Amino acid sequence: MEQSEAVSFFYLKHLQNIHEEKTHFIADCPFCKKQGREHAARLVVYLNRPSFFYGYFRCLNRCVPSGFTLWFARLMGVCLDDVPGYDPDRESFMARIDYPIANINNEIKLYQDQMSEEILAWFQKAGVGHDVLAELKIGYNGRYLVYPYVQEDGNCYAARCVFLERKEDFFWHGDDYFFTDQHHIFNLQDIQRCENGALFVCQGEENLLPLKQLGFPGVAVPDSHSLELVDPDRFAFVQTVFIVMENSAEAEAAARALAARIGYKARLFRWPAGLSRNYNLWQLASDKGKDFKAAVLSMVQASSAFSPFASPKREYVSFIAQLALESGAAYGALRSGFPKFDQALEGIHGINVIGGAPKAGKSCFAIQIATDMARRKVPVLYYDFENGRQKIYQRTLSRLSRMTIGAIKDGVATETVGKQLDRARHDFQDMLASFRVVNDRKLNPEIMRRHIDFIRHETRSEYTVVVIDSLHKLPFKDFTEQRTGIDAWLRQLEAIRDELHVSFLIISELSRGSKDGYTDTPHMGMFKGSGDIEYSADNALILFPEWDPLDSAIQQQRRNKLWLVASREHTPGLVGKYGLDYPYWGFVELDE
Repeated sequence: MEQSEAVSFFYLKHLQNIHEEKTHFIADCPFCKKQGREHAARLVVYLNRPSFFYGYFRCLNRCVPSGFTLWFARLMGVCLDDVPGYDPDRESFMARIDYPIANINNEIKLYQDQMSEEILAWFQKAGVGHDVLAELKIGYNGRYLVYPYVQEDGNCYAARCVFLERKEDFFWHGDDYFFTDQHHIFNLQDIQRCENGALFVCQGEENLLPLKQLGFPGVAVPDSHSLELVDPDRFAFVQTVFIVMENSAEAEAAARALAARIGYKARLFRWPAGLSRNYNLWQLASDKGKDFKAAVLSMVQASSAFSPFASPKREYVSFIAQLALESGAAYGALRSGFPKFDQALEGIHGINVIGGAPKAGKSCFAIQIATDMARRKVPVLYYDFENGRQKIYQRTLSRLSRMTIGAIKDGVATETVGKQLDRARHDFQDMLASFRVVNDRKLNPEIMRRHIDFIRHETRSEYTVVVIDSLHKLPFKDFTEQRTGIDAWLRQLEAIRDELHVSFLIISELSRGSKDGYTDTPHMGMFKGSGDIEYSADNALILFPEWDPLDSAIQQQRRNKLWLVASREHTPGLVGKYGLDYPYWGFVELDE
């Protein structure tokens, strides 16, 4: 038997004088009879299968609190084994509390008796009647409304007293142990009554009352801060949790935080655009009057389940938007400046790891690519743990001016700066608007994300290039764990690449090959200290010298081959040959 059929059969078995409709049963209320009432009210059971409230019952006379099948069985004294959906191994959430002997139940009754016609009329503005106030034991102390926070044992130890129409004026009354955040759930007992069913969670006690007037089950928290501290385990056996907050960014953030902890069963109410800040259910009930129920049901249907995934529509829109970006000028500007390099790799995209022997010119090569991109207004972050900011700037200015660093220093010192250097200095200064060098030895992924957000904001760019010199000198907690530290960094860089549209150029050391040198044929296994480079890098390159880096060769004769040894999208092989542009700290791509 299907679950829905089993629920219908269960109620048919235990109710009398049943009148069947398409979407509900109407029967004599067995609980009114148990209480000795002369005229039993009618009890309604909702059986609309697509509804979130399938199997929910309520007495039209409110003789007992409403709920779902397990609560019905407990009230009737029916064996729970006969209840559809009952799990004998399920352990219900129970707060580990030693409840005190003393309570304020008698005070709550006195406050209920002090309800005046004026206060009842105020509640009636939102359609809330005396029956709901009595069910929730709401009272009045002559100045403040008194909302009793009844605990799971059925007793009240603390109440929140709120000034009428000025909810920021409130205080707690009773046992101060129950003033703490963990006890800030009003009408707490409805959670157990809604096992295997649906439940509303509202911000503000007054916002729960119109829902209770309609017959819906629910709880409330005093404010959005309290919502953030609710233990999600309380809702472990509720199938659907509707979270209804006031119309504000803070409240929505709190609702999303709770929904993330509850998981897929949470559904968020969203307010239409154009409503005033802090608009809530009380105001909706006041505005809609008899149409309030239809408005709530419409919001129930429109509520969205909290999901870790974007909607299919949003995914498609994001995909098309990304395609448009990749056909734009900003994406096309992500080029190295070396024609053969850009032809082989289609520019600087994804995670590009470039290895090389010591003194092969890896840093010089990366600095040239980074600064040329910055000159084209591409925002570049250069994380340097090798050379220092001053050396990077000097070498860049030397390349731009085609003057040696010594000649630049002499010209600056003697104030005999020529046109060549003057143009280069202006070019360099303009470049700095898109170029940042970072030497922070306490760098971590969160700091890197903040740097990226900043430079994107400053340059108004969708893309950022990050250069890391070098991978093996990134900060780790423990140097003895360098291997695992590098792999952890690579995982973070992958996430940053995907989330923030960042391209990486990462310098890596190589392991020594045969005969303790670097003359082996380039291959993926030459990268030092991390097996994860093979899996993380979109492109893995090796700058391979045609000269012995350990030999004192004439610098003008230095030539390097750049090899693509692994790639997700491109064919590995020789990218190009690069000659050192001595003494100007740059490389020239050779045609030979």
